Parts: sequence; C-alpha cells; structure tokens
Amino acid sequence: MKRIPAIKTVMTPFPYSVAPDSKVEAALDIMNAHGIHHLPVTNDSELTGIISSRDILRRMALDENLSLKVHDVMSTDIYTADLSERLDSVLHRMAEHHLGSVIVTRKGKLVGIFTHVDACAAFAEFLREQVRRSGGDTAA
Repeated sequence: MKRIPAIKTVMTPFPYSVAPDSKVEAALDIMNAHGIHHLPVTNDSELTGIISSRDILRRMALDENLSLKVHDVMSTDIYTADLSERLDSVLHRMAEHHLGSVIVTRKGKLVGIFTHVDACAAFAEFLREQVRRSGGDTAA
C-alpha cells in the first residue's frame, strides 16, 4: 500500500532568502530575477518572517517609498512545516487558511519552501501518474 508523501518530496529546497534589514527593492529584485513570489526572511540563519510580492505591492500602493526595509513589510505570522510532515496535512492547512506558501524546516532551521505553484505542479504529476497507471487518458 502506498503512503502519502512527506512535504520534503515536493518542496523547493534551499530557497532564496533575504535579511530583515534589506531594502524592499532588493527583495523585489531577487523575486523578479528568479521568478518567485515568496521569500523567507532570515537573520543570521534564523527564520524571522516571510515577505511576498503581494505584501510589497500592497504596501507600495499606500507608500511608494522603496527605501522601506523588509522588516517593515514582512509577515511574522509564518506557517512552518517539518520536513517529514505529510503532504495532505500541509495542503489541508494551506487550503483552510488560504495560505500561498509554507516554510519547511528541520529542527527549526529553514530547509525549503512549498508554494501554491509547487502544489499545482505536484498535483499535475499525480494526475499524470494516475493516467499512466490506468493505461490511457480517454474519458469514460
């Protein structure tokens, strides 16, 4: 019998991160350069928050000051999941709380990130595997 996989099997390992005292403009540059929308915020390798492009755009709508620091915009209300946590549990909590990302940790240290994009990619692969097992993709 198959087991539900752990979050570690579908997360993005070794995510980019940004320091809380970095300028918001620098965080945006990282996101744009790598095509991502969420950045963990770390201070001396300790996880302190998360910042998203959406957070930045909301704040800039109120204040176009690009000299804002990451700590002025980041969220400290972070959903973290241990590396071994079951994927179904993580997905359920993301859906229940309308979360766009989950920070994956091991012994409290940042090891990965899992976003709604990762969830879609994992589900697409799951569907493809189901079709391969059934022997085709024709509708009943």
